[in-house]
Amino acid sequence: MKTLGIIPARYASTRFPGKPLVDINGKSMIQRVYEQASKCAKLDQVIVATDDVRIADEVIRFGGRFQYTSTTHQSGTDRCAEAAKMHPDFDIIINIQGDEPFIDPEQIDLLISCFDDPQVQLATLIKEIYSEAELFNQNQPKVVVNAMQQAIYFSRETIPFLRGLDKTSWLKAHQFYKHIGIYGYSRAALLEITRLAPSLLEKAESLEQLRWIENGFKIHTAVTSIETLAIDTPEDLKKILPAEDN
Repeated sequence: MKTLGIIPARYASTRFPGKPLVDINGKSMIQRVYEQASKCAKLDQVIVATDDVRIADEVIRFGGRFQYTSTTHQSGTDRCAEAAKMHPDFDIIINIQGDEPFIDPEQIDLLISCFDDPQVQLATLIKEIYSEAELFNQNQPKVVVNAMQQAIYFSRETIPFLRGLDKTSWLKAHQFYKHIGIYGYSRAALLEITRLAPSLLEKAESLEQLRWIENGFKIHTAVTSIETLAIDTPEDLKKILPAEDN
């Protein structure tokens, strides 16, 4: 089983144009993500999937691999699918977020380990919630899983709803999980889910993984204890620069 790590990267971000090329203490964001992903013991190859020559030139500069993809993709999953078609020798595809410059390689390896079970089609990571700030933050998707560790629903609202309990006691009464936005796909599943039309639940919550569940796909989850930090806006850089010394 060969595993390909793909880092989708586009230049035209609405909230942060040129984000993959932003300098973080001497290295571009895309270089930092690429270097972290390349440390993963279970990845056989890492590539950047991009639609922009400026990002491609940066990948060439630091010695990485890249694949040109269409400018019309609506999601990183769609971009990964196009790149995967051009690399047919890989069985498992890992979609690595291009805006997490300090992603821990152990998280990626944990996700890949889900595919030790040949029945797994799709996989993602979840993390226990310990604070009310996260629990009630609608920008932080939550997830509920079944007894087989499969995700059965994702929501921007807090799920499950604990009837009859004051919200200040919810954390003590139940273990809630948040979604960590890194995905793994079997090749067949990736190509199939990108042919699906947007679903009603996906449109309602603006969460693409609901399209997969609504169409009968099973998403396996693994619990990570490692926190991730995504850079969505220029202001987010202020949160990470003091912690980076080199």
